[in-house]
Amino acid sequence: MKKDFISIKDHDARTINHLIRQAYNLKAQARAGKKHELLQGESLAMIFDKPSTRTRVSFDVAMYELGGHAINITAGECGLGTRESVPDVARTLSRFCDAIMIRTFGHDTALGLAEHASVPVINGLTDLMHPCQAMADALTMYEITGDLKGVRLTYIGDANNVTNSLIHLAEKTGIELTVCTPKNYAPDKKMTAENEALLTNDPSAAVKKADFIYTDVWASMGQEKLAAQKNKAFKDYQVNGQLLKKAPKNVKIMHCLPAHRGLEITDEVIDDPVRSIVFEQAENRLHAQKAILVYLLK
Repeated sequence: MKKDFISIKDHDARTINHLIRQAYNLKAQARAGKKHELLQGESLAMIFDKPSTRTRVSFDVAMYELGGHAINITAGECGLGTRESVPDVARTLSRFCDAIMIRTFGHDTALGLAEHASVPVINGLTDLMHPCQAMADALTMYEITGDLKGVRLTYIGDANNVTNSLIHLAEKTGIELTVCTPKNYAPDKKMTAENEALLTNDPSAAVKKADFIYTDVWASMGQEKLAAQKNKAFKDYQVNGQLLKKAPKNVKIMHCLPAHRGLEITDEVIDDPVRSIVFEQAENRLHAQKAILVYLLK
């Protein structure tokens, strides 16, 4: 039976924690110059309906370093759901490649691709979920703490696909998650119904005991028309020097990038040489995705 990686929620706690440790080990091997060509000759089709920097490069390099090959397919080339149906694309790519990664808008598109593909499908991002990012975040925190159970993570900003995947990550790892948003921008109740994430509208209270503070853009890709409205609603939710005075001195700062500097986060915070671990997060997309690829294909 084939495995997919569409949502963290689809996998049990043992699997998610194994993937985090596997990513940690693969990163250590890479840093030591040890080859780990575990996917020799394997191929990954990468469908991009949304622009990408980290997703594109990290998956491409991951396959190369694992001994495999990645093939980039742009929205214009594929026309997924317009030029050609999702089931037909899924069935065709399954004949050519060993796995498929998709970065798209609607979550149903990723689900449909997984339903009709005979090879593993990875969710590189949808409007609903961003599981690969959350796995990289998990690795980043694990490197610092050595154990995610009881780690206090505070997310401040818009409840979006990253937030949803962090909620699922917390369920599987024991992370104590606080989500801080304006009143009308909280996570969907369906996302929080089965977990113990603490919801609050008070940034100062949210960061008081935080080990990690995480933020993301206020207007996600595809929401550009809402930017002015959201900038006004979130003006008191900026992660800045004043907010960090309310947090523990050793708190670490996270952001999944790209960042809108001067909006959700200030330069002084994202560039802090001690507290910011933003670019470790970015690097860890590579190592976390290697672990996912090996899990699905070996």
